[in-house]
Amino acid sequence: MAAFKPVYLIHGDDHGRIGERRAALRALAERESGSGGVECLEGDAATPVAVAAALSAMTFAIGRRFIVVDGVERWKDADVKAHLAPALDAIAPDTTIAFFAREEGRFKVAAALVAAVERAGGSVAAERTLKARELPRWLQAEAAKLGVELHRDGAQALVALVGERQQRLLREVEKLALELGPGARIGTDEVEQAAAHSSERQVWGLVDALVAGEGAAATRAFLELEAQGESVARLVGLLARRVRDVLAIATRLEAGESAAQIKQGLKMSPWAADRRIAEARRSDVDRLSRALETLADLELATHGGSELSDGTEAIRAIARIAA
Repeated sequence: MAAFKPVYLIHGDDHGRIGERRAALRALAERESGSGGVECLEGDAATPVAVAAALSAMTFAIGRRFIVVDGVERWKDADVKAHLAPALDAIAPDTTIAFFAREEGRFKVAAALVAAVERAGGSVAAERTLKARELPRWLQAEAAKLGVELHRDGAQALVALVGERQQRLLREVEKLALELGPGARIGTDEVEQAAAHSSERQVWGLVDALVAGEGAAATRAFLELEAQGESVARLVGLLARRVRDVLAIATRLEAGESAAQIKQGLKMSPWAADRRIAEARRSDVDRLSRALETLADLELATHGGSELSDGTEAIRAIARIAA
């Protein structure tokens, strides 16, 4: 049987991670609880008074008793001290209670609850959402725990490809560690080849080729994606967004701004920013402006049309943009 502490408090603003931990703890508790099951208190039933009453109530269940309490981020210090803290001090040895606080804005876990959990010999864990600039270093640390070395450029590439959701990034690092094996050294090439789903890589390959003016490569990537069932409207939206980003950078470069100045204002990873700036330097404002106009016309054409006609229009648009 797993060893459980009497009390757990999981709090923070990373609501996805908190949800994962709640689900994992509940599944484990259901396996270990015998006939007792898991008691859940949430909404109006999740108050310090109600939890204290639940802890003091007698139960005839066999095995360890588990109580899961949601929404404790709204509790007040005074209520915790007056009603719940004494009950936690006297918690039964065969009982485990887990508190979950999804913090946001002014809703923060009460300091009195943290103190009461620690005094009862419990565990307090904070799940915080990292800022974008903190994600590469965090990913490197997580990769090291899995026995692989993730280079800084590989970590930046992973954030650019996958996004900033920590749970998804962690899953991708875990997949890389499994695929490449212990001791693997992971850089940009390994990330681009293995981390993203094949269709997602092809989408970005299409975008890269189009912005670079590589008509044949862009057409080939588009046809492959269309054959896989990708929506023409979705592809057009991705293309327009990338062209819009690169056009804005190209305009700033033409106005005399340095790459360092531009990077400071870009809301993307340093790795992605370097790529966008390089793309802007290889293109020019006039060509990108025409490309954006063509994509806007194509976006209008995709509304209400058949996929067949949309695909034909998209191939013609790709040819015009890359010309």
